[in-house]
Amino acid sequence: MDGNTLYSIGELARRTGLTVKTIRFYSDRGIVAPTDRSPAGYRLYNIDAVARLDLVRTLRELGLDLPTIRKVVDRELSLPEVAAAHAEAVEVQIHVLRLRRAVLTAVAERGSTPEETELMHRLAQLSEDERRRLIGDFLDAVFGGLDAAPAFAGIMRSMTPELPDNPEAEQVQAWMELAEISLDPDFRAAMRRMAEDQAVEQARSDTMGPRRDIATAVRVQAGPALTAGIDPASPQADPIVAAFTAHYAHLLGRPDDVGLRHRLATRLESVNDPRRERYLQLLAVVNGWPAPESPAPLFDWSVQALRVRTQQ
Repeated sequence: MDGNTLYSIGELARRTGLTVKTIRFYSDRGIVAPTDRSPAGYRLYNIDAVARLDLVRTLRELGLDLPTIRKVVDRELSLPEVAAAHAEAVEVQIHVLRLRRAVLTAVAERGSTPEETELMHRLAQLSEDERRRLIGDFLDAVFGGLDAAPAFAGIMRSMTPELPDNPEAEQVQAWMELAEISLDPDFRAAMRRMAEDQAVEQARSDTMGPRRDIATAVRVQAGPALTAGIDPASPQADPIVAAFTAHYAHLLGRPDDVGLRHRLATRLESVNDPRRERYLQLLAVVNGWPAPESPAPLFDWSVQALRVRTQQ
């Protein structure tokens, strides 16, 4: 192309691949102004118009609006500045789309009601501060005001979800379900009772020096029995049950009798709440942690072993 040659809109359209209508549209808005006009009044363009039109088409495909494009081609804004701002806007759009996809996927999988869908949508769009307040309120309802604060501080940290800045869809879905669980008054009450029981045990342990909490002691004692396939109702289970009930009796300063074994069975059933296990599973997904091993088989075994021995 000759630098001094002027081209009609039709010729420019053939060279750029754009339609005449599109070029006229950009020309009318001053984005690609004509260099001159023919004696008949038709618009004529020089070689620079081709480069401008190529740039305009690229910027439009990237989603920039026409006022911004005009500032770029007129050199009022630098292209790097515009690109950086637009990349940031695109990142926001991606985040919104991920949230929408997560909500829609959850609705499709769960068959949610309109009310549940609305709740999921609101939970998905909470800001970081709002998410922290929601979980903080839950943890305060569970652990607030208990005496064993040093022991519970670590537990509270370990139960705090941290949704990353650019979460995967499954992390957003896990966050929404976790938030729903934490808002459940029955779950909060159950977790509070569990924490109060643990506080009593912890306070007693502090007077005797460091000791395992009962859930840990049961895991240590009953774990090998479960692995070995020992029937919880069999005589082989007697010394195992005796070991962790003796631990619990010493922990509470009470005799190892039927009443204590009933209490321990109830305690282990509360620890074995499937909602608590689900919370911890979702927490691992949100935080990108390895999936926790289910304690349910171990506590089921222990509760059955205790119930069998307290039926008389």
